[in-house]
Amino acid sequence: MKSWKGLILVLILPLFAFSSLHKYYVSVTKIDYIKERQTIQITSRIFIDDFEKLLRGRYDEAVVLNSGKSEDQIDVYIEKYLKLKLQISINKQQQSLTFIGKAYEDDKVVCYLEIENIQEINQFEIKNQVLFDMFNKQRNIVRTFINDKNKTFVLIPKKDKGLLSF
Repeated sequence: MKSWKGLILVLILPLFAFSSLHKYYVSVTKIDYIKERQTIQITSRIFIDDFEKLLRGRYDEAVVLNSGKSEDQIDVYIEKYLKLKLQISINKQQQSLTFIGKAYEDDKVVCYLEIENIQEINQFEIKNQVLFDMFNKQRNIVRTFINDKNKTFVLIPKKDKGLLSF
């Protein structure tokens, strides 16, 4: 009887150990069009450990997010990366993103960006390739609130664009 319990323990224990290897790679980007202010506000939440790994590999191996050190330089890296991997076209015109800053929230870095001087939106296109160059299982959820309508996209490396027409 004791040997059966031991055998079961030996067979089941590795299953629990390997279940922790399954990791989800996801970011969530929220986009709000504030018509009265003629701005688009963008908030992107990315897991700190994933983003840190990417920034280390791409820019500086010494990067440590949420350490209180080198925050100005980290902002430069984040801005450079997000402007490369997050592209927005409004009414078929590529827009320039302004990096406002970042904050840390639990295990995520929250990045704030903005697009100004947007009078109206008839067509909105987003290309979000954040972390696709690091993780092939990355999923980027994009939630929009534009012209009083909510829309959500789940973007993957093979389908990295979302398009809305109004």
